[in-house]
Amino acid sequence: MIRILLAGQGGQGVLSAGKFLAESGLHEGKEVSYLPAYGPEMRGGTANCSVIVSETPIASPLCTVPDVLIALNGPSFHKFAPRVRSGGIIIVNGSVSDAYAGRDDVTVVDIPANDLAMEAGNIRAANMVATGAFCAMTGAVKEQSIINCLNEKFVGKPAVCDINARAFRAGIEAAKKQKK
Repeated sequence: MIRILLAGQGGQGVLSAGKFLAESGLHEGKEVSYLPAYGPEMRGGTANCSVIVSETPIASPLCTVPDVLIALNGPSFHKFAPRVRSGGIIIVNGSVSDAYAGRDDVTVVDIPANDLAMEAGNIRAANMVATGAFCAMTGAVKEQSIINCLNEKFVGKPAVCDINARAFRAGIEAAKKQKK
């Protein structure tokens, strides 16, 4: 079982990334839980979601002590980093945040998500860069499952799908370089 907390600012695709992870787990026949939380603002407010992917039934969707934090902005990184379990992973968007967690019992993966998304074709794909880094670091869901979900979501929009897939793969490669 892996508990993931994704957090950022409204409009960064936090909830979409969480849905991709949950749907990918479902495609693989795993048990999943997806619990979004966001402020009343459409864009600019806070947004986070908890995703649990498991081989066995999930008793509760609450994720108070995540195994992995994916933080797409600085305030979310600093707010939620203390909650990550000892031995866990923090993936931080280094394009907009420092990567100092103040702890030495977690692995911090500093990914320039905004920069890599721009290189892929659109800054709005930063969530997919972080999702790629997550897949590379954990293997919790298969890369092909995420690509399949992208194809489903963006059917009829091949350019959008292509940008997101490139961003996803850029995140995988960036994480692999740090993993060595």
